[in-house]
Amino acid sequence: TQQAKATKRKHQAPSEAPPAKRKKETSFLPAKKSSAEKTQRAFRGNAQNTFSPKKNWVNTGDGKQEKPCIKTSSLFKNNPDIPELHRPVVQQVREQVFAPETFQELGLHPHLISTINTVLKMSTMTSVQKRSIPVLLEGRDALVRSQTGSGKTLAYFIPVVQSLQAMKSKIQRSDGPYALILVPTRELALQSFDTVQKLLKPFTWIVPGVLMGGEKRKSEKARLRKGINILISTPGRLVDHIKSTKNIHFRRMQWLILDEADRILDLGFEKDVTVILNAVNAQCQKRQNVLLSATLSEGVTRLADISLHSPVSISVLDKSHDQSDPRGQVSQEVTPQAADKLGSFAIPESLDQHVVLVPSKLRLVCLAAFLLQKGKLEQDQKVIVFFSSCELVEFHYHLFQQTLRNRLQTRAPGQSASASPQLAFLRLHGDMVQEERTAVFQEFSRSGTGILLCTDVAARGLDLPQVTWIVQYSAPSSPAEYIHRIGRTARIGCRGSSLLILAPSEAEYVNSLAAHKINISEVKMEDILSILTRDDCFKGRRRNQKSHAVGPQEIRARATVLQTVFEDYVHSSQRTVSWAKKALQSFIRAYAAYPRELKHIFHVRSLHLGHVAKSFGLRDAPRNLSVATVKRRKANLKR
Repeated sequence: TQQAKATKRKHQAPSEAPPAKRKKETSFLPAKKSSAEKTQRAFRGNAQNTFSPKKNWVNTGDGKQEKPCIKTSSLFKNNPDIPELHRPVVQQVREQVFAPETFQELGLHPHLISTINTVLKMSTMTSVQKRSIPVLLEGRDALVRSQTGSGKTLAYFIPVVQSLQAMKSKIQRSDGPYALILVPTRELALQSFDTVQKLLKPFTWIVPGVLMGGEKRKSEKARLRKGINILISTPGRLVDHIKSTKNIHFRRMQWLILDEADRILDLGFEKDVTVILNAVNAQCQKRQNVLLSATLSEGVTRLADISLHSPVSISVLDKSHDQSDPRGQVSQEVTPQAADKLGSFAIPESLDQHVVLVPSKLRLVCLAAFLLQKGKLEQDQKVIVFFSSCELVEFHYHLFQQTLRNRLQTRAPGQSASASPQLAFLRLHGDMVQEERTAVFQEFSRSGTGILLCTDVAARGLDLPQVTWIVQYSAPSSPAEYIHRIGRTARIGCRGSSLLILAPSEAEYVNSLAAHKINISEVKMEDILSILTRDDCFKGRRRNQKSHAVGPQEIRARATVLQTVFEDYVHSSQRTVSWAKKALQSFIRAYAAYPRELKHIFHVRSLHLGHVAKSFGLRDAPRNLSVATVKRRKANLKR
């Protein structure tokens, strides 16, 4: 029966999706002529015209290059048609990042203001800080909702430090925790710890500390024994200490803060948070509670109900509170209540969003061409690429290291080292040991350029400076996740851009985002692939052509050379072939895990496994990758 299914799939039309069903789904995309014309003007060329299969396509080269190129000559054949992307024009909910007020107006300690100005190099408040800090200084509980990259961390740390340094009886280290901050990931814990350390420079008697998985429990127990006044922790590790460490107590607790509350719940920490709340409530009833989130889900609302007492709800999307600056009101037409009903999200003003439709066969080449442009041909570019699993991050990291990076290191004779910038690839995912994760996080934070390949472990709360581009190679499973990913760029008023890579069968996802007031403009695939004509590393043995005169045949030839480089590396040993197969299996498992409301867009049965295999450098789809096999494996795992 398995062979019969495989034969049936083999003789099916070689498109990405079942033709009749998928055409119906993409045909009802609402058409707006004006928006389509604007998109055509904004991005040169037309994907259909440039990349329609031509019978008289010329092979890439001769000699040594000829044999591998024949193997990959199907790169532009039998691909599904790229549908016209008619996006409904929606008005995005945007919030103004900066407020005109300065920190001097808050009545803070002079040393604290000086530290904010000189160490953190901030003079004016962001909108969320302007709204939150006065409320928190009054001692009220608060539910704070604001876009990522708007300065929420300082919005609660400044009141915490101000209130603790002003206590009549001076705080002793041995007193234990006065403030507890829960964060979802280890990287965010380290980042928050670094921020509060800077704020506490004038107040050396207040001791901050961090607890997180991956660190030695013994050293953490010793620090808890000595005393930590501002305790930053991930939920899992704190529960571990509550159960096993005698010295931990919450008798003097004055602040409980849940940062990135929606992500804490997404990662399955709801039970741990309940255990922590019970432990804190048992020892300390009177305290100030703050819950911060970029999105408000049912879980966050439920968590707010059990942890906050008569809270002030702060949302910068609410224009009624911000009459002092009428310039920022044009795009703030949706109140928080309306925004919640519509499921819309706040987008930074300075963020440009793009989408490109790429057939499965060409995904790997398209991503590589984009990274070559940003990493080699343009200056000061810092890129984050999101994948759906740890295996995908590892595979693409090693593939790019061994092919793109090594190929570019062999420069043309007479070319100086400075004329050939090196592609710097880094990776970050949950399967890495903690020391390595910390080192990568710090290295990418300090660096002015580089390409970070990561899973969603880097999607929440992390403030990675000067990130210019976010690439979503695997589409996010929800609009909220999309917002958090793109929120790694365009932070605190800086400019940034994002690129979402979709297959033709996934075009309807753009409408799904539009329903949440997310507006994306289309980039054509040939605009990205044409980058290859600017780098002679991927040129076949043809006569030199100037880049402005390059035709579709030359672009195809160079894309084929690049695909050949990837395939030659993958097939260079049994180990690399096995690695590529495991990455492909991981991709299919992740694809099968999209939520039910997105199954009509992302369904395993709409994948052409042979085409998808090509995007992993495999020349043929492995036989044991049918949908039934994947489902059977999932069932075995559950068992």
